[in-house]
Amino acid sequence: MIQAWAFWLTGKGRGALKRETLPNPGGEEWCVVRTMFSAISPGTERLVAGGKVPLALRKEMRCPYMGGRFPFPVKYGYSLVGEVVQGPPELRGRKVHVLHPHQDLCVVRAGDVRPLPDGLPPSRATLASNMETAVTAVWDSGVALGERALVVGFGIIGSLIGRLLAQGPAVDLEVVERRPERRRLAESMGFRTSARPGAEPFDVAFDTSGTAAGLQAAIDSVGVEGRVVAASWLGAEPARLDLGGTFHSRRKRIIGSQVSRIPGALRPRWDTARRTELVFRLLEGPEFDSHLGPAVPFVDLPEVYQALIRSPREGLSPLIIY
Repeated sequence: MIQAWAFWLTGKGRGALKRETLPNPGGEEWCVVRTMFSAISPGTERLVAGGKVPLALRKEMRCPYMGGRFPFPVKYGYSLVGEVVQGPPELRGRKVHVLHPHQDLCVVRAGDVRPLPDGLPPSRATLASNMETAVTAVWDSGVALGERALVVGFGIIGSLIGRLLAQGPAVDLEVVERRPERRRLAESMGFRTSARPGAEPFDVAFDTSGTAAGLQAAIDSVGVEGRVVAASWLGAEPARLDLGGTFHSRRKRIIGSQVSRIPGALRPRWDTARRTELVFRLLEGPEFDSHLGPAVPFVDLPEVYQALIRSPREGLSPLIIY
């Protein structure tokens, strides 16, 4: 048997490390992974920690290897990087990414580990799950050469979407963020920012704010036939929107983007494995290191978890070090 420590949400706003006994199944269809890093996705994990997963979506919102059930107690998380210490010969010793909650040792199916390319540092690879969300949102937007794009909200998803757009087809990009410290962070990373959208209409807007107000700002900012990509998940939080202004007369569109499905137009040629290859290739760029942080030892996670998901003071994707 294998002894492991795992982080559990035990109640609203409360977490604890719990000792677990894992089966040691043997056989080459299983891997034992010793964790090096895991990443917190503040938006989704904030809703889970607040017990705000809607009843109707609890089955759909389960993540691989999740423990317990919603609302509590629950073991939740989906971006872990470690080294295979037991498993098929071709995987032993490899650094891999796994969709798994925060835990220091994991027993997972060999088919569920994603080996990292040699050029991708393990800490940066923890961005992979959120990068898949960002890539899918950009695909859903249909952004074209030279368009004016708006990103509302500079959290980890907004920052990654912004980075992809800045590296893409000559897009004129603006980031809107109401918090001054986040605007300063965005500007230090090379983005043009403002506290509210400019008067000139945008072709496409991405809402990553996690608020109804942010989604409304995105809707109001696009022009005729403009697209709004709703990339934030609000959970059980209601969203009141004003669609009585220019929404209908200017034929604006709201596109719900979600990482679990490849956009329909790409599905004949793309699957999740091909998307993973793209994400790993993108993350080989050292500029993505600026999206990481703050770094927190795993043993300290119960004490600092709430602060990390509310609003990290530095960085965007809290990095758990094991």
